[in-house]
Amino acid sequence: MIEKTISEIEAQIGGADSVSAERKAELLKLLGTLKTEVAELSKTHGEQADSIAGFAKVSAYEATRTEQNPQLRELSNQGLVSSVEGFEQSHPKLVQIVNRISQTLADLGI
Repeated sequence: MIEKTISEIEAQIGGADSVSAERKAELLKLLGTLKTEVAELSKTHGEQADSIAGFAKVSAYEATRTEQNPQLRELSNQGLVSSVEGFEQSHPKLVQIVNRISQTLADLGI
């Protein structure tokens, strides 16, 4: 499920006309790292890993829509960041990647 969700996010970003090639490359690289980190997390915390992947998908959708709603973009990013709370000690790289993805997606709306 997680790999499928992240693959869908990658396709969504790859097909987004509103995202520059440079930002696409940056996001796809971050998603590759996220895929690895979430797969590791899913071994011990399956539901949380699914939640992170789900919020990442919603955040990517909101950030790459043609007609963006800033409130929905912000709410989806807040959900993404919140989905990794509590993993700072056990999975610091995961938290770092999610924060970078969230910031990059937020920057697309500026």
